[in-house]
Amino acid sequence: MGAAPSLPVPPGLVTCRAVLGYDDHVRRAVTSLKNRGERALVSVLADSLAALVPDVSGLLVTWAPTGAGRRRERGFDQAELLARAVARRRGLPVARLLRRLPGPAQAGRSAADRWDNPAFSARRNRAPVLLVDDVSTTGATLSAAAAALRRAGSIEVHGLVVARAPARAPGPRQV
Repeated sequence: MGAAPSLPVPPGLVTCRAVLGYDDHVRRAVTSLKNRGERALVSVLADSLAALVPDVSGLLVTWAPTGAGRRRERGFDQAELLARAVARRRGLPVARLLRRLPGPAQAGRSAADRWDNPAFSARRNRAPVLLVDDVSTTGATLSAAAAALRRAGSIEVHGLVVARAPARAPGPRQV
């Protein structure tokens, strides 16, 4: 498993840190967690994620929620499990601040199409936020979630993911 690539921070985030680069080994591990319910991986991944939490006063941990259908299918949200485990390890408060609005999953979409999706609504919050997700391929999900958090009053949003894809896709489409 390779080190996380050094990439630009997705729009709307102050920082974005990753434990690993998104390669075949990481893809298999994340798929095992998401689709085969291998929740023991959460503990191992959370240990590594917790070491990357930025030193920000008053930080509140939340996650980029998966779609309702996927959550029902799996019986859990992997990003929530990771966020709660990271918060426990660092003694930080955790809260469900985001709700994913109906729409297609990101998996299987082109890089350009990912920037048109997903959409989130957020609860009011004035604290700095640590936004946890499993993988960032284009940064679109983190960016959309950060935008919703900022609209709801979050003063700053930091991203934390297990893995980031090695190549950065184009940002939001210009109209």
